[in-house]
Amino acid sequence: MKIFICEICGEAYLGTEAPSHCPFCGAHQNFLKLDSVASPLTSKAVELSELSQQNLQTALTLEKTATALYICMAHKSDKPGVTAMYHALAKIEHEHANAMARLLDEPKPVIDSAACADDDEANFKKTLALEDNAVQLYQRFAKEATEREVKIFFAGLWQIEADHAALITNLLQ
Repeated sequence: MKIFICEICGEAYLGTEAPSHCPFCGAHQNFLKLDSVASPLTSKAVELSELSQQNLQTALTLEKTATALYICMAHKSDKPGVTAMYHALAKIEHEHANAMARLLDEPKPVIDSAACADDDEANFKKTLALEDNAVQLYQRFAKEATEREVKIFFAGLWQIEADHAALITNLLQ
């Protein structure tokens, strides 16, 4: 058994091989490193520029909103697969929010409740809009960051959010 640590969220995975994606935050396999060489971005004190602080705060708000919405959407669906998917997405988005709070040196975020539609298709469309927005924002935030850690962090996140958008796009077809 080996210990793999995610460079994005800092969580550890135990297994013989690295999974294709971090089971906690959804980061791609290239962000999972053996514990002997891992250096999670959220475990270091990073001096943030004002712009990176603003971008991280914007992203934190977005991730908290997504978490709350996905919890609501999980409770609205009568399909076990859709319910499970939204619970998984909520956990992943909450992990993103926690990682952002660590980068900002803030306490763990509190997730408020949110309202959502009663039907899956409307919620899929809302989810796709959220995820597409996150991809665009995080690509921009990665380009704007002057700090190496913040660039890598947002690059990893936009890939994860693109995966979520692709998942929902497939459900809408």
